Amino acid sequence: MNAGQTVFAQLLKFVPFKHFEYLVEKYQSNRWTQDFTAWSHFICMSYAQFTRREGLRDLVLCLNSQRSRLYHAGMRHAATRSTLADANDKRNYCLFEALAKRMIEMALASHKDTPIPLQLKEPLYALDSTTIDLCLSLFQWADFRQTKAAIKAHIAIDLRGAIPVFVSITTGKVHDVQLLDVLQLPTGAIVVMDRGYIDYKRLHQWVKRECSFVVRAKDNMRYVVRSTRAVDVRTGLCSDESIELALDKAKKAYPKLLRRVSFHDANTQLDLVFLTNRFDLDALTIAAIYKQRWQIELFFKWLKQNLSIKHFFGNSLNAVKTQIWIAICTYLIAVLAHRTIEQRITLRNFLHLVEVNMFEKITLNQMVLNALESNLITTQDDQQNLF
Repeated sequence: MNAGQTVFAQLLKFVPFKHFEYLVEKYQSNRWTQDFTAWSHFICMSYAQFTRREGLRDLVLCLNSQRSRLYHAGMRHAATRSTLADANDKRNYCLFEALAKRMIEMALASHKDTPIPLQLKEPLYALDSTTIDLCLSLFQWADFRQTKAAIKAHIAIDLRGAIPVFVSITTGKVHDVQLLDVLQLPTGAIVVMDRGYIDYKRLHQWVKRECSFVVRAKDNMRYVVRSTRAVDVRTGLCSDESIELALDKAKKAYPKLLRRVSFHDANTQLDLVFLTNRFDLDALTIAAIYKQRWQIELFFKWLKQNLSIKHFFGNSLNAVKTQIWIAICTYLIAVLAHRTIEQRITLRNFLHLVEVNMFEKITLNQMVLNALESNLITTQDDQQNLF
């Protein structure tokens, strides 16, 4: 990186600019404006994410206070509230969705040598959704309940590096299980899910695609035990059984045998039951795979704490999706930049350093080194982190 560039300009170098220009032409994203281009739009909104701005007025004031420095990052015109609001409403969010998908490929490539958790040979993914509450009077299209509006972000992450490989943004009424119809993962992949995703017909489709699943069983499941395996109760395992679904409708939807693993978590004092189609793995490994699902909960918590996805800069569906997709792009920029840092530092702390050094002309490595030498932060937090 050029030491003469600001931290913000260095981060923007991780965006594939040539591909971005291709996408701008594909979606005709500059057809309605000559001054406030798609790139200027992306700069403004990514700045809002890195600095956690909470409103258009706040964002525009901060941007214009750094106008001369933003010029060198590629933003040639001052931002106004009306221009930015119009861009969020009118510029097709598909541009930023496509950019995020390209950057997901880049992030996956940067983690290709990272070991898969639990020393598994197959790629491991976690699938879940998070609900973002909205004001019903402002977001009437996001119907959820009689007095509340909401959207859902359905996300599957690669557990090698908490990289979102699948993202779908829907209204709050869309049930999680419906996303299994559109989720595409590589052949042989293992996906871990909570019991909200239990649909035997859809799970059987996963088996046909040569994919595996580990999902928490529902309490009212009816089944017949066909065989059992010995378990070591000292490990927390209670049972390991091959079962057949008892109800005719369920058996028709999933005609094959399922594996039922029962586990007692000594830390939470919970009795957990898992279903899977993997009969070759150790029962304790099945329980450990489900424990990895907690990583997606940490991912959602990290996004909400460190990026601006709870306060929206526009009320239309396009504006909301634009902001979320740019938030995902910002997260991927941080992931890619974090991989280049020579010193060990958490992604959370790295992003906080970026926030307070956005327009300092210092390399990313030197920025982190200065912070570590001052002993103001540690290289490893005691809290659980994504990396």
